[in-house]
Amino acid sequence: MSQYILSIDQGTTSSRAILFNLHGNIHAVRQQEFPQHFPDSGWVEHKPADIWSTVKSTCDDVMAEEFGVNDEVVAVGITNQRETTIIWDRKTGEPVYNAIVWQDRRTADYCKTMKSSSHEPAVHSKTGLLIDPYFSATKIRWILENVPGTRERAERGELAFGTVDSFLLWKLTGGQVHRTDATNASRTLLFNIHTQQWDEELLELFDIPASLLPEVMDSSDDFGKITEGGALNGVSVLGVAGDQQAALFGQTCFEVGMAKSTYGTGCFLMLNTGDKALQSEHRLLTTVAYRLKGKPTYAIEGSIFIAGATIQWLRDGLQLISNASEAEPLAEGTPVDHGVYLVPAFTGLGAPYWDPNARGAIFGLTRDTGIKEIVTAGLQSVCYQTKDLQKAMEKDGIRPITLRVDGGMVKNNWVMQFLADILGATVDRPSMVETTALGVAYLAGLKAGVYGSLEELTELWRCERRFEPMMSKSDRDRLYAGWIQAVHKL
Repeated sequence: MSQYILSIDQGTTSSRAILFNLHGNIHAVRQQEFPQHFPDSGWVEHKPADIWSTVKSTCDDVMAEEFGVNDEVVAVGITNQRETTIIWDRKTGEPVYNAIVWQDRRTADYCKTMKSSSHEPAVHSKTGLLIDPYFSATKIRWILENVPGTRERAERGELAFGTVDSFLLWKLTGGQVHRTDATNASRTLLFNIHTQQWDEELLELFDIPASLLPEVMDSSDDFGKITEGGALNGVSVLGVAGDQQAALFGQTCFEVGMAKSTYGTGCFLMLNTGDKALQSEHRLLTTVAYRLKGKPTYAIEGSIFIAGATIQWLRDGLQLISNASEAEPLAEGTPVDHGVYLVPAFTGLGAPYWDPNARGAIFGLTRDTGIKEIVTAGLQSVCYQTKDLQKAMEKDGIRPITLRVDGGMVKNNWVMQFLADILGATVDRPSMVETTALGVAYLAGLKAGVYGSLEELTELWRCERRFEPMMSKSDRDRLYAGWIQAVHKL
């Protein structure tokens, strides 16, 4: 009998179901995109029904088409777009409003007011986060304040809040389970990462009833048995983690100082700090990397809102390319010092700037500028933003020398070489780049007992290609100075 772990990877633009064998290799994958909704400037929403239906259909397709009579799914893991906020009725399961996506900036003015009232230092010390529209708390408050009747219903205990993992657990278990894991809880602005509890003072500060909140579990834990998953019925969900933490786990960055950078819709650089929750002095985030057997491991994280979404915009918005794969040959035929800088602040700037009101711009255009320069600038913007995070980490006294990378963009060899060049650091691309889904499969497998230790998982990691820096320091510094100049012009 062949044994597998099924990972549900619910992302910002699509949902995927991936069957892994116990060696960490993909047996089958199904993916389905769903619509993005932009009802106002800076607003980003998803329909919760689309999230659920795409998860359900991809799981059904994998099980129907790739699963044999002698096969067994030993566990299910869920990894998810973080911070995205859903509130639903506990009896009917019906959402009271669309999912407000992590990219959404509608609460920027409220956050500005909170900052000016000097609340941020206390919030930062408890949560490791900054007061920003990015996180869940202000999204929850917006729904309670703006959707008629929801605050009253919440105070009566009739409603449930969840990040996407909690919503999917609720749906998969037929409304029997309202839980999340410590990594997702740590992204809400309501969870004290030191006590590992929902914080009463934070709930009072943001005016959110505690009755809305899910139970917080370890990342590798028994979250409940599936009853509404078709062929998956009877299988338990044994691993849950936010997508970036899952990627860190999938990259087996278990030692202090190990770092990974994920290039999906956004870009997220995360460095393991072990059992110490280091407080950044340079506007990086402190977060729970994973929690096993009640013990949290922490990380420092830099969050970039727009990475792969830049290429999506060049393709769908400007229609400069018809497929993302066209970007690499265009860049290969373009000098790196072409003089154009694209700053993709479409939904504000993340770390280390944290400017929700910034908007995208292209600088350095001349009559000679064409499609290849703009596309190349889009690819370079992702690397420059990673350099911003590296610089902030250096100022905090921690510098990742080697970076393990994953996500859709890392298949682009030109981008990976330019990343190594602009960072002045080694970039390792693993043979398995689907490390987000793999990480939550590992977490589920640990709980199922198919993996005995973190050391066993470390042995499964393989490097497919190593990119070493080849650019001179003077060239690196000159190109990066141009980027800084462009950002300051926003």
